Parts: sequence; C-alpha cells; structure tokens
Amino acid sequence: MYTKEAFIEKCSIVFEETEGCTVVVPGIGNVTLFENPLIGFAAADDPLFEEYLKPEIIGPGYYTPLKWLPSAGTVVSFFLPFTEKVRSSNRADASDPSQEWLYGRIEGQAFISRYMKNLKQVLCDQGIMTCVPSLDERFGIQFVPISEKGISDFRASSRWSERHAAYACGLGTFGLSRGFITEKGMAGRLASIIVSEKWQADERNYTGVYDYCIRCGACAAKCPAHAISPEKGKNNILCNEHLESMKLKYAPRYGCGKCQVGVPCEFRAPGRNKKEIS
Repeated sequence: MYTKEAFIEKCSIVFEETEGCTVVVPGIGNVTLFENPLIGFAAADDPLFEEYLKPEIIGPGYYTPLKWLPSAGTVVSFFLPFTEKVRSSNRADASDPSQEWLYGRIEGQAFISRYMKNLKQVLCDQGIMTCVPSLDERFGIQFVPISEKGISDFRASSRWSERHAAYACGLGTFGLSRGFITEKGMAGRLASIIVSEKWQADERNYTGVYDYCIRCGACAAKCPAHAISPEKGKNNILCNEHLESMKLKYAPRYGCGKCQVGVPCEFRAPGRNKKEIS
C-alpha cells in the first residue's frame, strides 16, 4: 500500500524535479514562481461533494469525484503560493500587473500542469488509479448570465472547481473577492488530483465558507476594475472586462491579481489567526 505520508514526501520531491518553476523574465532575470505547495486531503465520498451539485453552489453540471473516477478513494488538493518576489512585484503598480505576475499566471499554470502530470505518473507506477480533472478532456466551464438587484453578472458553472475541492480538503475558505484564502494566503494557484487510494482525510478547521476572510474590504479598494464591493461582493463581468484589456496589452500573457496583494490575506489567513488569538 502506498501511504499518505509517502505520497506527501514524493510530492515535495516531484515539485523540485519538475521543470518550469523558475523562469527567465526578460529584463528581470531568473524568477522562482512558487513556494512548496500546501496539500490537503478529503474522502472522495465526502457528502460535501454532493452538496456542490446544488444550483446555488456549483450546479448539476458539476462532476463529483466518483464520477470523474469510479474507483476514487481520496481527493488531494494543492495550493502553490507565489513567492515573495512575484507577490511584491505586483504591489508596485495600482492598475497593471507586473511581468513577474504575468509569468506566474501563464508559465506558472503550465508548470502546475506538468507537476500534476508527473504526480499522476508516480501514482500510476504504483498501480494507483488517478484522474486530474483540469487535464481531463471532460473538463469544461459554462458561463451562466445572472442578474442580482438589477445588476448584470455571470457565474461559472464548472464540472470541477479547484476552490471547492480545496475547501473540502481543509485548505481554507473563500474571500470577498471570490478568491481562496489558505493559511499561506490567497496569492497563488490551486490544483487537485483524484486517486483510488483511501487516505485519511484532513480536518476542516472551519465551518463557514468565509471563515478566513475578515471582510475588511481591502481587496475592493485594490481592484482596478471596481469589480468588488463589501456590500455586493464581486462582479465577474467587470473583472473579466479588465482581464481582457490586460490580455490585449500583454498578449500572449494576461492577469491582474491586484486583489491578492497588499491585502491582509496576501500570505496568511487573517480570519483564522483572529480565531486562534481569541
């Protein structure tokens, strides 16, 4: 049997061996994009995954772990925090993303895909069945128009959600900006893999979906698109329009991330820390 502890150790080794975490940014030089990942585990048959089928959460188009992989035993979620170099660079300009952040968004996601492929191969070599939903041909996202209080918006209804997987795996909770806050903050990227092994699930040290968010409104103040407000949350249309403008300006890369840097939840979970102090 391949143990949970052996897998966690292997995750660190494969992270170091996977090419692409350090990139050369023109005019800047070598930039390491990510720190070692946080890893969380959930039982594949956790009732929470069935809850995600509700229209008000993700919707009926969502695939549970057992639909992705009928032999699924465990869902493993990863949060890869951006390094201080990437994060600090994106604090400098109030409207445009830094070059380091743009590379973190695009080349960084390419690195994560390679990392997941390599982990999948490691498990397959052990005779373990796996599925990486984000790399599976069945993966897809539908954008559903909505209107709340007379304001037009849309929501994404996907067959798999990295944020919701991370929530189930005990890695953290959501924030006002709809980002995901972990004990190492929200400035980073998420990934996940479903495996046939039954490993012990990690405890969820929260009960509410926004427990790690202190609703301070700092992300709203930082948003160049004015897409976030403490009262109404985030408007995806305004956010997407700004991202499209950045894509036109910085193609083939794009990004923003201003709501993730220079805020209390950039590299920690302020809501969690507050609870621990009290």
